[in-house]
Amino acid sequence: MLTETSLSIWGWGSLGIVLSLITFGPFVIFYLAFYILCFVGGGFVVTLLFGKTNSEKYLEQCEHSFLPPTSTGIPKCLEEMKREARTIKIDRRLTGANIIDEPLQQVIQFSLRDYVQYWYYTLSDDESFLLEIRQTLQNALIQFATRSKEIDWQPYFTTRLVDDFGTHLRVFRKAQQKITEKDDQVKGTAEDLVDTFFEVEVEMEKDVCRDLVCTSPKDEEGFLRDLCEVLLYLLLPPGDFQNKIMRYFVREILARGVLLPLINQLSDPDYINQYIIWMIRDSNCNYEAFMNIIKLSDNIGELEAVRDKAAEELQYLRSLDTAGDDINTIKNQINSLLFVKKVCDSRIQRLQSGKEINTVKLAANFGKLCTVPLDSILVDNVALQFFMDYMQQTGGQAHLFFWMTVEGYRVTAQQQLEVLSSRQKDGKHQTNQTKGLLRAAAVGIYEQYLSEKASPRVTVDDYLVAKLADTLNHEDPTPEIFDDIQRKVYELMLRDERFYPSFRQNALYVRMLAELDMLKDPSFRGSDDGDGESFNGSPTGSINLSLDDLSNVSSDDSVQLHAYISDTVYAHYDPYAVAGVCNDHGKTYALYAITVHRRNVNTEEMWKTYRRYSDFHDFHMRITEQFENLSSILKLPGKKTFNNMDRDFLEKRKKDLNAYLQLLLTPEMMKASPALAHYVYDFLENKAYSKGKGDFARKVPPLIPKTDSDPEHCRVSAQLDDTVDDNIPLRVMLLLMDEVFDLKERNQWLRRNIKNLLQQLIRATYGDTINRKIVDHVDWMTSPEQVADLVKRFRDAFWPNGILAETIPCRDKGIRMRTRVAGKTKLLSIMPDELKHIIGAETTRKGILRVFEMFQHNQLNRRMVYVFLEGFLETLFPQYKFRELFNKLHSRSKQMQKYKQKLQTTQAPSLQKR
Repeated sequence: MLTETSLSIWGWGSLGIVLSLITFGPFVIFYLAFYILCFVGGGFVVTLLFGKTNSEKYLEQCEHSFLPPTSTGIPKCLEEMKREARTIKIDRRLTGANIIDEPLQQVIQFSLRDYVQYWYYTLSDDESFLLEIRQTLQNALIQFATRSKEIDWQPYFTTRLVDDFGTHLRVFRKAQQKITEKDDQVKGTAEDLVDTFFEVEVEMEKDVCRDLVCTSPKDEEGFLRDLCEVLLYLLLPPGDFQNKIMRYFVREILARGVLLPLINQLSDPDYINQYIIWMIRDSNCNYEAFMNIIKLSDNIGELEAVRDKAAEELQYLRSLDTAGDDINTIKNQINSLLFVKKVCDSRIQRLQSGKEINTVKLAANFGKLCTVPLDSILVDNVALQFFMDYMQQTGGQAHLFFWMTVEGYRVTAQQQLEVLSSRQKDGKHQTNQTKGLLRAAAVGIYEQYLSEKASPRVTVDDYLVAKLADTLNHEDPTPEIFDDIQRKVYELMLRDERFYPSFRQNALYVRMLAELDMLKDPSFRGSDDGDGESFNGSPTGSINLSLDDLSNVSSDDSVQLHAYISDTVYAHYDPYAVAGVCNDHGKTYALYAITVHRRNVNTEEMWKTYRRYSDFHDFHMRITEQFENLSSILKLPGKKTFNNMDRDFLEKRKKDLNAYLQLLLTPEMMKASPALAHYVYDFLENKAYSKGKGDFARKVPPLIPKTDSDPEHCRVSAQLDDTVDDNIPLRVMLLLMDEVFDLKERNQWLRRNIKNLLQQLIRATYGDTINRKIVDHVDWMTSPEQVADLVKRFRDAFWPNGILAETIPCRDKGIRMRTRVAGKTKLLSIMPDELKHIIGAETTRKGILRVFEMFQHNQLNRRMVYVFLEGFLETLFPQYKFRELFNKLHSRSKQMQKYKQKLQTTQAPSLQKR
């Protein structure tokens, strides 16, 4: 029965499907499915709408029944947003000075345009946000300007800034010394120097180290963000500072848009080198300084850059098609370039082979040394300080100090007696007072050095001391009262094996020769350098020739020296001209070319050197002082005040100077005064002549008290005495000279002498008004005109012609290296000879090159910029604890952590003992 039923169901079902397909077609299935879906969806929508209506009615009943009424703030806020934006009025006054406000407003406008607007307008057209940022920046600048006007900037510029720079230089010098002490054989890399620098910084500063900020870009950005946020807290109104979005925007603009690019530029070594060259652009490069830089350079990159440029210039000159007089000039230029190229190749080869030699050590161990007479040592400040150090080591300082004190007494006595004589002629009588002062000074010298109570006592014949005592008791003192004893002391220092003879065998004597530029340069000696090779008159012989080579001529009859002045050419000076009329800073002078021939048994050398008439005059004064018999034989052509650049006059003077040279170089003259050869050869060398008769280089203080001469009684601390602190220029000059030339490590007599000379120079130049002038100059630097000029320079540097400056591409390495060489050459060229006469040529050269080398490290330059910035902010906000803030910001320093661990390790044993 069930089977029949199921068959009937399937039958009827199949019949219905067949009939449906026949009647409605094959799409009947899709229609049926669509109808079913519509039915189900309609029911779901009806149910949802019904539930929502009931739910809203129920929630409304609950709100009125249980919840408090809604706040009116939200509707009002919505109404305000629907209204049109009100125009925000911007007050363009910032500092109170229109000349400053105008460029400042342009800087603000350019900053917003290039750092905010370019992306903000892609999000919104509403300018109220931009106006709020502008208003915030202006509020900060107004507060900054107001605060700046209340500060006295004179202490910062004259004290804090100089001290910070001096400390930075001291840290660098100590870092260099530390690297040298680690291993003399292995040259430290730049990375080693930077690491050592920050090690020394934390040892000196104790509580701060800036290594992370200067070496890590990420930490540097974080430091600038934190610093800018602190400044905004101090400068902005509380309402603006609480607006986080506004504060973050302004912070990023200041940190990344203003401060970071400025710091990057100021710390770039290449930028600093270009700025140095620009600062001393009026000074001409000196050939001798350039060759010294090449010979002393230990940077292969610098040498290769100079060599490549020389090769490029050689190729250009050789391609020129010239004839006549021009061809001689080009030949001279080619010879000079070939010589420079040869020196560079030789230096590169030596550095690459590791054969770099210390000149002083080489001369001390193997080299033959030039003999400097004792009388020359005693009148030369540089030589005297080394001899003084040696005499203190051997216990003979009393003899030297006695000799120097008598020299000072003689000068003082002569001056006082001359004044006394002139006053007596005028009818004024102060005889007793003047003679009393001289007697007191003479008795003081006697008691200090010759009496039985003197300690240490100068050992001379007793009868001379007794004769002096009798003279002091019964006669008026004269300038010559100590002459007999002084002569004996001089003979003792000269002959006694403990003093001058042993000094010539001491290392201090070699160092003295180095300071006097009287040591041979080993980089130009030996066959591997091609000595003796000459390029058609190139002055190779003069480079190879040093003073100790030339001094042997007087003792060797086979060596002959001849010199004459070439024909004068009246032209603007250039290195290849034979001679000429030169113009230096508006002063015109004549330059004479001296051709020197040196003949030996196997060799013959020739070179040309250039001298002014003032050089001849200085040389004549030196030799006539040392050799009194020459004053009656040698006659130098006289000076002429007016029309001394006349062609006929210069021709006549050239002939007279030629006659002077020929008489001086006669064999009879040289044999009569053997020591004269030292001065003659120094004058004829192919180098800049170092004048020995400067305005104050050879002056010795009249009386040198014993307390100032004894190192145990001299101040060696970093603090200057009270009189120096009150004298701003003297304090600045002494502080910088101490650190640049490392004078604290030298004997205190030299430092005292330099201080006295600087005081005399400052008083003679400005008198007692120098401090007032410096204060006025600081006021001028902070005046609205100067501040406006700085703002304009900043604007033009970052937005030239109102357009954001593109990132300056890094200059080619060769150009940067040649800029370094040019900068060092410029610095050495502007160093006056007077400074070399006071502290020594080698010390001057090392000090200048040390300062230049300090600026060649980006990380160290950044440190100096941040130190200046910190000092500026501490001065601007003295009431806030910025020093503690900076210590906290730098507290994550790795060097600082190492230093604290080291302190804990060293202090642990002492704590355990307690």
